[in-house]
Amino acid sequence: MLTEFGRIFIFLLIGVVFVAGGLAVAWLIRPHRWYPEKLSTYECGESPVGNAIVKFNIRFYVVALIFLIFDVEVVFLFPWAVVFQKLGMYAFVEMMIFIAILLVGYAYVWVKGDLEWDKPVPQIPKLVKE
Repeated sequence: MLTEFGRIFIFLLIGVVFVAGGLAVAWLIRPHRWYPEKLSTYECGESPVGNAIVKFNIRFYVVALIFLIFDVEVVFLFPWAVVFQKLGMYAFVEMMIFIAILLVGYAYVWVKGDLEWDKPVPQIPKLVKE
């Protein structure tokens, strides 16, 4: 008679064997034809130019994060829109508050200038002694 921990152990053991078996079968049946283009950094047909370690401008990351934040938040609108008529006025007010919060965040990002792709470089005045 197995205890609950024994059943969990057997389940985990079967899971590990299943994953390891799948990886082993994939390793056995895959093609083993290596050639220089296959081993290069890019396998898309483009010839790599320069070093693979390149510093990207931070604006790429900022724009991507802003997109992800607002994209994920807007996804919450779809389930609400599907059952909008069944929910009543309380859900409508809640969603308007949610949209207002999103608009405040959008206005903040806009005023801060993070939506500008090419920000002007600030000109710092210098004191010239004559």
